[in-house]
Amino acid sequence: MAAKIKTGGAGNQVEANSDINVTPFVDIMLVLLIIFMVAAPLASVSVPVELPIAVAKAAPNPPKPVYISIQTDGSVYVGDFQTSVGSLGADLSDQIGARNPADERIFIRADQNTRYGDFMQVMNALQDNGFYSVALVGEDQATS
Repeated sequence: MAAKIKTGGAGNQVEANSDINVTPFVDIMLVLLIIFMVAAPLASVSVPVELPIAVAKAAPNPPKPVYISIQTDGSVYVGDFQTSVGSLGADLSDQIGARNPADERIFIRADQNTRYGDFMQVMNALQDNGFYSVALVGEDQATS
């Protein structure tokens, strides 16, 4: 902390100096400016090179997510197609193909007025058929 000394008639008095010393800040900014001025030209490539064509196969797209929708009246849909709780496992297996059900994430969209019992029937059917990764879909709250 800096201090300033006042000389006066009765003696010297020491007071705290409340001014901000910006000299170290300016020194650091100038050093950073010089570093970036030197490093910027090194980051750009100025040698023209004709690159060969890559022959690697493109990475596969992640699988399309599977949505189960439950309406207020208890009707169940896999994607856009209506199904029943009893045939839910077979319909989901058809939807995911040869992929492992234990590794699949199933997204459940349920109406806010859906009976809890209907929701639990769907959850039990998923678990009985080996679908253990479930995500619940909700609507984001609008911020104003």
